[in-house]
Amino acid sequence: MKSEQHFSRYANQRFHSKKMKTNKPKICVVGSSNIDLVVKSQRLPSPGETILGGEFLMVPGGKGANQAVAAAKLGAEVYFIAKLGDDIFGAQSFANFKKEGVNTKYVTRTKKALSGVASIAVDEAGNNTIVVAPGTNHMLSPRDVKRAEQDIASCGALVAQLEIPMETVEFAARLANKFKIPFILDPAPAQKLSSELFAMTDVIKPNETEARILTGIEVIDAKTAGKAAKNLLGRGVKTVIITMGAKGFFMVNNEISEFFPAKKVKAVDSTAAGDAFVGGLAFCIARGRTILEAALFANDVAALSVTKMGAQSSMPSMKEVEKFIKLKNKNDEEG
Repeated sequence: MKSEQHFSRYANQRFHSKKMKTNKPKICVVGSSNIDLVVKSQRLPSPGETILGGEFLMVPGGKGANQAVAAAKLGAEVYFIAKLGDDIFGAQSFANFKKEGVNTKYVTRTKKALSGVASIAVDEAGNNTIVVAPGTNHMLSPRDVKRAEQDIASCGALVAQLEIPMETVEFAARLANKFKIPFILDPAPAQKLSSELFAMTDVIKPNETEARILTGIEVIDAKTAGKAAKNLLGRGVKTVIITMGAKGFFMVNNEISEFFPAKKVKAVDSTAAGDAFVGGLAFCIARGRTILEAALFANDVAALSVTKMGAQSSMPSMKEVEKFIKLKNKNDEEG
């Protein structure tokens, strides 16, 4: 890992946002909410194979909800824009938002569909497979986002993913651009994106698989990640960050093109590690930190998240992150 001195040449390249930065930044998240049905097993099954698993967990999840909770647990004032079913899963998710300090002013419930559900299998190494039944997530509309316009106009970052309708994502991006708010897009599950959406995106954060789907470039190492990242940069995105699990991440913009290794930890469950990264990234961007500082902080948040089971339950607090960074810095100095 390179030293902080190496990064000093990027110190004045702060993320452009006209909103006031405070120690408790305001973030808006537009996205999905699910209940995750998690089964632990020694290994993941092959296609058509049935295996016996172990521990079963039923925990709140969904990419949007995970990212909202991640930022809230770090200390942000988070407004979540989402749609839940009027069912037991919706009630459980709503209660958890309240518990984790997420503002639910724009979380609505409907009887027209069931809440989203994700079926997740996790092996002993922390690898996972996920299948999502979107439910009410596919009913989140531009009108729902429009309701939150006043709070979006005063936030320090707006986050979205692709587990909700594309028209809703694009509407959110237009609002962010209208108010000069940094727009962060997690392109998952990956799908074709319009040139307009690319141009409206300040930071896009795909993983290796999503980067391949978006660019057609197989991402297997730093070199191929850089090639894919530059491909996305050429489509109008301001900054591209490709996360590569336990390997680390590659970041490229007009000032930097570099690979950064992940922090070494004992992985228990990689579910929502990418969401933890996005939550940490949004938190720092909304505080007015440089995009590089934000990405390095997000890297630590993601590393900590894989040391616990579950999605939202694995998101660390700021106190935990600060302790982790202090310990890692001490070990680096001694090593």
